[in-house]
Amino acid sequence: MTTSIESTDARQAETAGDELRDQVRDAARAARDAAAELALLPRGAKDALLHAMADALVSRAPEILAANELDVARAEDNGTAAGLIDRLRLSTDRVEGIADGLRTVAGLPDPIGEVVRGNVLANGLQLQQVRVPLGVVGIVYEGRPNVTVDAAGLTLKSGNAVLLRGSASAEQSNTALVAVLREVLVEHELPATAVQLLPSHDRASVRHLITARGLVDVVIPRGGAGLISTVVEQSTVPTIETGVGNCHVYVDAHADADTALRILLNSKARRPSVCNAAETLLVHRDVAAEFVPRAVAELRAAGVTVHGDDEVVRLGGSGVVAAEEHDWDTEYGSLDIAAAVVESLPAAAEHIRAHGSGHTEAIVTSDVRAARQFTARVDSAAVMVNASTAFTDGAEFGMGAEIGISTQKLHARGPMGLPELTSTKWLVFGDGHVRPAG
Repeated sequence: MTTSIESTDARQAETAGDELRDQVRDAARAARDAAAELALLPRGAKDALLHAMADALVSRAPEILAANELDVARAEDNGTAAGLIDRLRLSTDRVEGIADGLRTVAGLPDPIGEVVRGNVLANGLQLQQVRVPLGVVGIVYEGRPNVTVDAAGLTLKSGNAVLLRGSASAEQSNTALVAVLREVLVEHELPATAVQLLPSHDRASVRHLITARGLVDVVIPRGGAGLISTVVEQSTVPTIETGVGNCHVYVDAHADADTALRILLNSKARRPSVCNAAETLLVHRDVAAEFVPRAVAELRAAGVTVHGDDEVVRLGGSGVVAAEEHDWDTEYGSLDIAAAVVESLPAAAEHIRAHGSGHTEAIVTSDVRAARQFTARVDSAAVMVNASTAFTDGAEFGMGAEIGISTQKLHARGPMGLPELTSTKWLVFGDGHVRPAG
């Protein structure tokens, strides 16, 4: 009898899995059809669409916030960390900020049709390499409902359709946001399937999305290390890897202490849950005796726990927790920071090479030669000189909203805006040209 029940349960689970796979693949097919229409839209139509979406989000903010409150309440009941709840939470100001992001994207140049390069061959053939949409873009992300709108805005402006697979923790928020965006698409006589939200209640929907090769053109994961590694390792669809943000602030021997403190606090405490927040402080030995006690005091005053090496513990006193080996590789996402004293700039660069995630690193120095050496030695997507790591952001870089911050080295690196959501194709214009034999 038990075997019969187990067999029935297995068959039901298999049937449910098949239904979910078919649901995801049907969504991808519909997205391909929508992408074919979007690719033909002129800039004016796309910009008008984004402005209408922005206005609709603001006017319907009360229902969006009501949905978000359900997600936040559930997260609080589940004991979710404060930093993750901050990423999840929306407010009237945040909704208006999301809408402003759409308006900013509308005001950006349209990359589609841009001629990347071109020339006329000796035989008279005219060549042009032009930007074209990627097609169907899948986004897998965790707990940040603003990504839902950012991703939709950037993909639509670049002529792509998007399949959104958010986390179950933001299900109500994402559902409300996507409903608004799809209604505006229909009002503009465009297919609602240009923006689709995939089921988030079953992790298998991620697997079905990232293996829909031939239906989905590219997948972009945004989230923690576990999510990103799962997508990168299991995907059969081309993937743009966005990495975790183990970002460093290095205070050089020639740093102005006040400037360094200001940059450090902004990098760490401005919004500790985001990927461009600093997670490690490195201090040159020559200034450690003066700088470390001040830094520990300022960080503690801002609510930050310092996890220090032996020298930082000695200089910072009881306000420092002894660091363990894993601290150097940790993206805290909270009011915690690892801190170490290093012998030299090359030693700082070596520490970053060994433990960094390739996201963003900053040097504070008044020595131009040190700045140049740091930028040459450190191989990350963004390297800041006398500026906060918080500036690694698509909006701050003038891209409008961003689709993610890539830490890979192929196609796109750093904040990904509109050009990074395009591919290219070659246009060849001839006049009856044929290639000679041989």
